[in-house]
Amino acid sequence: MNEVLMDIQNLSKHFIIDTNFFGKPVAALKAVDGVSFAINKREAFGLVGESGCGKTTLGKILVNLYRPTSGKIVFEGKDITSLEEEQRRSYCKDIQMIFQDPYASLNPRMTIGDIIAEPILINNLLPKDQVEERVIYLLNCVGLARHQRNRYPHEFSGGQRQRVGIARALAVEPKLIVCDEPVSALDVSIQAQVLNLLSDLKEEFGLTYLFIAHGLNVVKHISDRVGVMYLGKLVEIAPKKELYANPLHPYTQALLSAIPVINPKHKKERIILQGDVPSPINPPAGCRFCSRCFKELDDCKHNEPAFREVSPGHFVACHLFD
Repeated sequence: MNEVLMDIQNLSKHFIIDTNFFGKPVAALKAVDGVSFAINKREAFGLVGESGCGKTTLGKILVNLYRPTSGKIVFEGKDITSLEEEQRRSYCKDIQMIFQDPYASLNPRMTIGDIIAEPILINNLLPKDQVEERVIYLLNCVGLARHQRNRYPHEFSGGQRQRVGIARALAVEPKLIVCDEPVSALDVSIQAQVLNLLSDLKEEFGLTYLFIAHGLNVVKHISDRVGVMYLGKLVEIAPKKELYANPLHPYTQALLSAIPVINPKHKKERIILQGDVPSPINPPAGCRFCSRCFKELDDCKHNEPAFREVSPGHFVACHLFD
């Protein structure tokens, strides 16, 4: 049986966008709204969905960049959302993040050696005279040379900068790394190199990943299980092979149909979704996907579907499986 590293329970993040005369909230953007799932030790959990569905917000909650509105994050059996700020910071070392933009996430005034060394020094992980040796080791791990540690971020390509971001995340020996679309800003050829690097590092260091991405084609190469988000909620979770072979939710089916196919013999019918994504400020009362769903039932407009297990390890929120 798999050992759970992080258990996310009914997690929500609502951003207040309007208040009344007395300062009480009257409107909120529901970026993440009641999300629950678990990440097992040493697995790569893929999280996909279109822009604005709440993937990145969820990742930032996990690394303590946002405070959740409600819900729990249980890490190694301990509820870290109930801790005081100082206590919660001690867990930041164990949960790191690789950001989408490899340039904006690096300080342009620091050399990459200093960027990688900074979290080691802040957390007092090594004596100062051993930090440089550790930096060189981390650079080698991500495919960069020791002499490059004295260069600045603008002197590197996008792929090299992302490798620096990966080395920085590894510097504090984390147990979980949130990868927030780490290859979306890179050329296709470089994407493959970074994905392979992340896979190798996962095995070498025994890491656990939450891998956030737009496309199921990218997630397929690195994930063990995949979750699909739509408008702040999870609509499906399944092992990778099961999800790609037997997608149950209509939204997942539409996403899979959009993956480019090289061999024309394997071409499948493209599912074109109609309409626009509803507003996360005022989401539909029932199923949030019903206004765009090609399999809509009468019950979908009025009742929110339960997130239920329909086969071992395969969960879906859809009235088709009630």
